[in-house]
Amino acid sequence: MKSFISGLGLMSLAIMPAQAAGDDIFTVVAEVPFADAAQGVNDAIVNKGFKIDYHGFIGEMLKRTAEDVGATRQLYKDAEFFTFCSAVISRSVMEDDIGDIAYCPYVVFVYEDASTPGKVTIGHRKLPEGGKRDQVNELLNEIVTTAADGF
Repeated sequence: MKSFISGLGLMSLAIMPAQAAGDDIFTVVAEVPFADAAQGVNDAIVNKGFKIDYHGFIGEMLKRTAEDVGATRQLYKDAEFFTFCSAVISRSVMEDDIGDIAYCPYVVFVYEDASTPGKVTIGHRKLPEGGKRDQVNELLNEIVTTAADGF
Protein backbone atom coordinates (compact mmCIF):
# COMPACT_ATOMS: atom_id res chain seq x y z
CA MET A 1 0.00 0.00 0.00
CA LYS A 2 1.38 3.42 -0.94
CA SER A 3 0.75 6.41 1.27
CA PHE A 4 1.23 9.95 0.10
CA ILE A 5 0.15 13.48 0.81
CA SER A 6 -2.04 15.19 -1.74
CA GLY A 7 -3.39 18.70 -1.85
CA LEU A 8 -6.47 17.41 -0.05
CA GLY A 9 -4.57 15.90 2.87
CA LEU A 10 -3.24 12.48 3.80
CA MET A 11 -4.71 9.69 1.72
CA SER A 12 -3.95 6.01 1.37
CA LEU A 13 -3.91 4.40 -2.06
CA ALA A 14 -3.53 0.77 -3.03
CA ILE A 15 -3.51 -0.75 -6.48
CA MET A 16 -4.88 -4.20 -5.96
CA PRO A 17 -6.72 -6.89 -7.88
CA ALA A 18 -10.49 -6.79 -7.68
CA GLN A 19 -11.89 -9.25 -5.14
CA ALA A 20 -14.32 -11.36 -7.14
CA ALA A 21 -14.23 -9.68 -10.53
CA GLY A 22 -11.03 -11.33 -11.72
CA ASP A 23 -7.97 -10.20 -13.59
CA ASP A 24 -9.96 -8.29 -16.18
CA ILE A 25 -10.55 -5.40 -13.77
CA PHE A 26 -8.12 -2.60 -12.83
CA THR A 27 -8.89 -1.04 -9.44
CA VAL A 28 -7.45 1.48 -7.04
CA VAL A 29 -8.66 1.70 -3.44
CA ALA A 30 -8.58 5.14 -1.82
CA GLU A 31 -9.51 6.21 1.68
CA VAL A 32 -11.49 9.29 0.73
CA PRO A 33 -15.15 10.28 1.04
CA PHE A 34 -17.25 8.60 -1.65
CA ALA A 35 -18.55 11.93 -3.00
CA ASP A 36 -14.98 13.15 -3.48
CA ALA A 37 -14.01 9.98 -5.33
CA ALA A 38 -17.07 10.18 -7.62
CA GLN A 39 -16.38 13.84 -8.34
CA GLY A 40 -12.75 12.90 -8.96
CA VAL A 41 -13.82 10.38 -11.62
CA ASN A 42 -16.08 12.95 -13.25
CA ASP A 43 -13.32 15.56 -13.24
CA ALA A 44 -10.62 13.17 -14.46
CA ILE A 45 -12.76 12.30 -17.50
CA VAL A 46 -13.81 15.87 -18.27
CA ASN A 47 -10.31 17.28 -17.72
CA LYS A 48 -9.08 14.90 -20.46
CA GLY A 49 -11.50 16.64 -22.80
CA PHE A 50 -14.12 13.90 -22.91
CA LYS A 51 -17.87 14.29 -22.53
CA ILE A 52 -19.58 11.97 -20.07
CA ASP A 53 -22.38 10.25 -21.97
CA TYR A 54 -24.07 8.74 -18.94
CA HIS A 55 -23.65 8.85 -15.17
CA GLY A 56 -25.35 5.85 -13.59
CA PHE A 57 -26.36 5.52 -9.96
CA ILE A 58 -26.31 1.75 -9.60
CA GLY A 59 -26.06 1.88 -5.79
CA GLU A 60 -29.31 3.84 -5.59
CA MET A 61 -31.03 1.40 -7.95
CA LEU A 62 -29.91 -1.58 -5.85
CA LYS A 63 -31.15 0.07 -2.65
CA ARG A 64 -34.46 1.03 -4.27
CA THR A 65 -35.13 -2.47 -5.61
CA ALA A 66 -33.71 -4.51 -2.71
CA GLU A 67 -37.07 -5.37 -1.18
CA ASP A 68 -38.58 -6.19 -4.58
CA VAL A 69 -35.92 -8.82 -5.30
CA GLY A 70 -35.74 -10.25 -1.77
CA ALA A 71 -32.29 -8.88 -1.00
CA THR A 72 -31.12 -9.59 2.53
CA ARG A 73 -27.96 -7.49 2.71
CA GLN A 74 -26.69 -4.14 1.53
CA LEU A 75 -23.89 -4.49 -1.03
CA TYR A 76 -22.72 -0.92 -1.42
CA LYS A 77 -22.84 2.14 0.74
CA ASP A 78 -22.79 3.91 -2.63
CA ALA A 79 -21.93 2.96 -6.23
CA GLU A 80 -21.85 4.90 -9.49
CA PHE A 81 -20.45 4.56 -12.99
CA PHE A 82 -19.55 6.94 -15.78
CA THR A 83 -19.56 6.19 -19.51
CA PHE A 84 -17.71 8.16 -22.17
CA CYS A 85 -15.95 7.65 -25.47
CA SER A 86 -13.02 9.23 -27.30
CA ALA A 87 -13.64 9.82 -30.98
CA VAL A 88 -9.89 9.87 -31.70
CA ILE A 89 -8.90 6.79 -29.70
CA SER A 90 -12.05 4.83 -30.55
CA ARG A 91 -11.58 5.39 -34.27
CA SER A 92 -7.94 4.29 -34.05
CA VAL A 93 -8.87 1.17 -32.09
CA MET A 94 -11.76 0.27 -34.41
CA GLU A 95 -9.70 0.88 -37.54
CA ASP A 96 -7.26 -1.69 -36.15
CA ASP A 97 -10.07 -4.17 -35.40
CA ILE A 98 -13.62 -3.26 -36.39
CA GLY A 99 -14.99 -5.69 -33.78
CA ASP A 100 -13.60 -3.50 -31.00
CA ILE A 101 -16.83 -1.51 -31.18
CA ALA A 102 -17.81 -3.93 -28.39
CA TYR A 103 -15.61 -1.97 -25.96
CA CYS A 104 -17.15 1.45 -26.54
CA PRO A 105 -18.31 3.33 -24.55
CA TYR A 106 -15.65 3.13 -21.86
CA VAL A 107 -16.87 2.71 -18.28
CA VAL A 108 -15.24 3.85 -15.04
CA PHE A 109 -16.91 2.77 -11.79
CA VAL A 110 -16.61 3.92 -8.20
CA TYR A 111 -18.07 2.22 -5.13
CA GLU A 112 -17.89 2.02 -1.38
CA ASP A 113 -18.45 -1.52 -0.15
CA ALA A 114 -21.01 -1.55 2.67
CA SER A 115 -18.80 -3.97 4.61
CA THR A 116 -15.69 -1.74 4.43
CA PRO A 117 -16.86 1.85 4.87
CA GLY A 118 -14.25 4.52 4.26
CA LYS A 119 -12.53 2.57 1.48
CA VAL A 120 -13.63 3.57 -1.99
CA THR A 121 -12.80 1.47 -5.04
CA ILE A 122 -12.34 3.14 -8.41
CA GLY A 123 -11.78 1.05 -11.50
CA HIS A 124 -12.55 -0.10 -15.01
CA ARG A 125 -12.82 -3.28 -17.04
CA LYS A 126 -9.60 -3.91 -18.94
CA LEU A 127 -9.81 -4.46 -22.65
CA PRO A 128 -7.96 -7.52 -23.96
CA GLU A 129 -4.28 -6.71 -24.34
CA GLY A 130 -2.75 -6.18 -27.75
CA GLY A 131 -3.16 -3.97 -30.73
CA LYS A 132 -4.46 -0.48 -30.30
CA ARG A 133 -6.64 -1.51 -27.34
CA ASP A 134 -3.60 -1.02 -25.10
CA GLN A 135 -3.95 2.75 -25.47
CA VAL A 136 -7.50 2.52 -24.10
CA ASN A 137 -6.30 0.60 -21.04
CA GLU A 138 -3.57 3.19 -20.50
CA LEU A 139 -6.11 6.02 -20.73
CA LEU A 140 -8.54 4.32 -18.34
CA ASN A 141 -5.75 3.47 -15.87
CA GLU A 142 -4.68 7.11 -15.91
CA ILE A 143 -8.24 8.35 -15.32
CA VAL A 144 -8.71 5.92 -12.41
CA THR A 145 -5.41 6.80 -10.72
CA THR A 146 -5.94 10.53 -11.28
CA ALA A 147 -9.37 10.31 -9.67
CA ALA A 148 -7.94 8.39 -6.70
CA ASP A 149 -5.03 10.80 -6.32
CA GLY A 150 -7.43 13.72 -6.00
CA PHE A 151 -5.34 15.57 -8.58
